[in-house]
This record gives sequence, structure tokens and C-alpha cells, in this order.
Amino acid sequence: MPLKEYSALITLQEFLQLPETKPASEYINGEIIQKPMPKGRHSRLQAKLCATINQVAEETKIAYAFPELRCSFGGRSIVADVAVFRWDRIPFTPEGEVPDNFDLPPDWTIEILSPEQRPNKVIGNILHCLEHGSHLGWFVDPDDLSILCLRHQKQPVLCRSDRVLPVFPDLELTLTVDQVFGWLKMGSRI
Repeated sequence: MPLKEYSALITLQEFLQLPETKPASEYINGEIIQKPMPKGRHSRLQAKLCATINQVAEETKIAYAFPELRCSFGGRSIVADVAVFRWDRIPFTPEGEVPDNFDLPPDWTIEILSPEQRPNKVIGNILHCLEHGSHLGWFVDPDDLSILCLRHQKQPVLCRSDRVLPVFPDLELTLTVDQVFGWLKMGSRI
């Protein structure tokens, strides 16, 4: 049965029992929505964001950035492009391993807009995270070269060019919008 046919028939718990799809599917407001297949710019930004955050956050055990991690909470099951968890909120197993299931919102969610996606659907996922305990959300728009930064109970800020992006206060990471989109210029001879 195609995913669309399941949409009105199943609960979140039933959705979570379905086999994973490639690309991932999300369960939002009772509907199953398959994410678009990541393309070049999306993949590059996602990989660099994870690597850059983890380079300063993992060794000090401040946080960890997970790519494409399914998080199920508040009646939704979403797969953020980057889900950053503070170290003390990662639900490690008794053996100290990373679990398969994360039934809580990330502390910081990053979504990178793909051409096939509807911006309000993507922003809706960030807002859902903020409503359920996340502290920070980035909506990265590669076509507009902007990053909309959303924080819990604060006015959103549209960041461009040399604007320094907000991160966790104890994270020694300074990134500007230009630096983030500069990662796309892999073929430049600069």
C-alpha cells in the first residue's frame, strides 16, 4: 500500500512500526509526508554543519549534531536535517551507547530547504520543536542565502551576509551566514 493511503488510517505508533523509507518519511498532523531526496547543496551544508558543530562540541561533551535523526514527540515523528542535542540530554543506553530511538525534541534543530519542499511545512517542524522544548532552530535557505533563526519565545531573526548566527551560549563556535554558504564554493580557486 503506498504511503499516502496509510495517512488517514494509522496512528503515530503504527507509523513508527512501518519500515523506514529512503528518503525518510515524517508523520505530521496525522499525515505521512516523504522528504525529498537530498541534492548536492543540501548534502554539503548538512555534512559541514554536523562536522563543524561536532568538532567543537563532541570532545568537550557539550553537544552532538546528528544528521537525519528521527525524533518522535508531541504527536509527530520528524527527521530534522541536523538535530543537535546537548550531551546531558542524549538518552544513552545503560551501556553508554547512542540509542536507536529518540522520543524527545532536539535542543537545536536545523532544516535546509530543498527546492521541492514547501517552506511553511519545514518551518512548521521547527516551530513544533520549539513548542516542545527545543531552544533554537535554523531554517537555511540556499536560494535566498539567508538563515532564519528561531528561538523559544523570541522574535525570529532573518540573518544574511556577515551576521553571526546564534548557537548555544557555552559552545565556542562563531559562524556567519557567509561562512555557511561559502561551504558551497568547493570548486572555487580562492
